Amino acid sequence: MKRTAGTPAWYNHVPHPIRNDGAGATDFGPRDVMRDLENPDMFVPPKTDAGAIPNLKFSFSDTHMQLNHGGWSREITARELPVSTTIAGVNMRLTPGGVRELHWHKQSEWAYMILGHARITAVDQDGRNFIADVGPGDLWFFPAGIPHSIQGLEDGCEFLLVFDDGNFSEFDTFTITDWFAHTPKDVLAANFGVHESAFARTPDKQRYIFQAKVPGPLENQKVPGPYGTVPKSFAYWLFAQKPIVTPGGTVRIVDSSNFPISTAIAAALVEVKPGGMREMHWHPNNDEWQYYISGTGRMTVFAANGTARTFNYRAGDVGYVPFAMGHYIQNTGRESLWFLEIFKSSRFADISLNQWMALTPRELVEEHLHAGPELMNALRKEKWPVVKYRTDG
Repeated sequence: MKRTAGTPAWYNHVPHPIRNDGAGATDFGPRDVMRDLENPDMFVPPKTDAGAIPNLKFSFSDTHMQLNHGGWSREITARELPVSTTIAGVNMRLTPGGVRELHWHKQSEWAYMILGHARITAVDQDGRNFIADVGPGDLWFFPAGIPHSIQGLEDGCEFLLVFDDGNFSEFDTFTITDWFAHTPKDVLAANFGVHESAFARTPDKQRYIFQAKVPGPLENQKVPGPYGTVPKSFAYWLFAQKPIVTPGGTVRIVDSSNFPISTAIAAALVEVKPGGMREMHWHPNNDEWQYYISGTGRMTVFAANGTARTFNYRAGDVGYVPFAMGHYIQNTGRESLWFLEIFKSSRFADISLNQWMALTPRELVEEHLHAGPELMNALRKEKWPVVKYRTDG
């Protein structure tokens, strides 16, 4: 290929699928070089990778963007990532005043606020309401069937929505405007005890996301009701939680033990510092759905029977680990790697390889691995979710 003026800086660093042990060959055919540069460990897999493991990665950048006046949304479900049978995710942005209209789902909804601020509302089956403002790092959870809404405040907002069904779609929800549009006006009039003319201006289709005015102060929007407010908060302020701190990073765990209403989703917010790694582990309760918030990393998944595969991730990517498969996640950048581990479960649970070995009779472990004193004396009985690489010299 002839180089011309204005050739991109990466031209002289075009990778080829050749491992440092000599395996592989050059690739001068049609290809997406930028993709290869973003996925170095998929393009040139480690020698320890082997066998057939399904795709465990999909980027929100590769999804369909639904644009509306008032915001946008995009989703990753089992249609985009077939292995993701337990969880579906939606990334949504609302402008200042933008509204995700009053609606409800067959599935439970868990959310993480990425940036900005929003006002959320809900009413439960006993007529108890909930109105709160949430900001970066805050969570909410609405059980299946509970009607709710989301509205951007002065700075707008962006958030991740998680649903406990891989086949969920954000466009298959029950919205108030859609129901009104498909109900005869005489029925609406009878239901609310007003004249049909009261519905002369109701929309003829669902609004989904629409632009409205920025709501006033929270205290002015409180709606007192005869049955009071919900007994269990639908919101949780994650960064108010004291994290688990290790030399390699931090972890904040949230499930029904500290966020009681969240009975269908458990999660961990993980920070892996440069030179750190989410330790070798697996989860005994369900599949793991991941959302990468910032930084870059790579994950190797061990699927038993001599199979393992490595994937590269960056901000906006979704990762997935099928039930009980061993895995670890390394920070491959110069800044902290932040990501969410999410499970269709009421409780967070993981098994540490290091801790398992430490709490097993020493002689038995030595016989299995032909392990010497250096390894055996380094085992920890206390779990470190994030570890830091040892530096010699």
